[in-house]
Amino acid sequence: MPQKIRLSELVDQINETLQQRFAGEVFWITAEITNVKPQDYNRPYRFVTFVEKEGNITKAQINGVFWSNALPQIDEFERVTKQSFVSGLELTCKVRVSFNNRYGLQLEVLEIDTTYTLGKIEIERQQTLERLIKENAATIKLVDGQFKTFNNTLSLPTLIQKIALVTGPNSDGQRDFKKEIENNKHEYKFLVEEFLTQVQGDNAQTLILQQLKRIEQRKENFDLVVIVRGGGSQMDFKPFDDYELSKYAASFPIPILTGIGHDRNTSIIDLMCFQHKTPTKVATFIIDNNFAFETEILDLEERFYEAVENLIQNAREGLSEMKRVVKSSSPSTILNRGFAIVTMNNKIIIDPRNITEKSSIQILLRNETIYSTVTKKIKNERDLDL
Repeated sequence: MPQKIRLSELVDQINETLQQRFAGEVFWITAEITNVKPQDYNRPYRFVTFVEKEGNITKAQINGVFWSNALPQIDEFERVTKQSFVSGLELTCKVRVSFNNRYGLQLEVLEIDTTYTLGKIEIERQQTLERLIKENAATIKLVDGQFKTFNNTLSLPTLIQKIALVTGPNSDGQRDFKKEIENNKHEYKFLVEEFLTQVQGDNAQTLILQQLKRIEQRKENFDLVVIVRGGGSQMDFKPFDDYELSKYAASFPIPILTGIGHDRNTSIIDLMCFQHKTPTKVATFIIDNNFAFETEILDLEERFYEAVENLIQNAREGLSEMKRVVKSSSPSTILNRGFAIVTMNNKIIIDPRNITEKSSIQILLRNETIYSTVTKKIKNERDLDL
């Protein structure tokens, strides 16, 4: 049986070997950086990952570190290049091989060559955007710095119920979206059909495109499409910068909502569709959309009942007024005011020309009726002012 040694002893031997091999040596390398996180000023160091790719294939990857004495290099790089220090940059750096018993093998960065400002990913991304605009003028336009596409200018449904969900199986994005959409406080019910696929890796863009084509064949069954995935490094978002996938999404016939990264990530497919950053934010947007619809319906219902109530109240008031007019014009009311009603042959006489001398008339007073024969009839010299 081989002799046992402690882990720390083996790590010390590795460290000693590397020190002997690389002692005093420095190297200039050109590589892309990923996994760049915001600076934590409570820590006197900053980690990155150096990556070398050939096409979509990762050929080499190693961790790097800026210790406190090299951190000013990052500030100087941003000052000179006017470029934020973010994932996707291709840098030329002077490094030395370092081994730390806790952090393992790393490249310790000593200096950055500021002549490199954009990494391979960003260059390819800009080239893809330029090609999308140039070759798809009918569906993709750049207006005042904003991408306007056929898809992201579609009208969103007033009420969202049927959702086609494109996501990775058993992924954080899948879980976050479904948890939010299924446990919403309004207890809305949604019909979510999942189109599960690989969402990162060298072939992910082709697989996602295949799922979108499946959905388009049944587009009448869905209100919209949701594409979600969890966070990750800049390298993990590479499929969503693919030309063919972005082109297809830009002209997709029903709205596509994306939630494929953290707040700091924006992919090309985000620009072509309706971006909501994270899976949870997409779900929240859908729920809020339906709540706005419900609120509008409830407001409409309230205004309808108010209008009906106003109509009824106005009708009541009109009826009361009509009753008052009718009552004030009734014979009993007229007689109670001291007026008389003249009748002849049981008909009220309105036109005095219907009465002649020797006509038999009846004069109705409040308490009595007088029967009379007309002996004389003259016209008044002026209208009576009663």
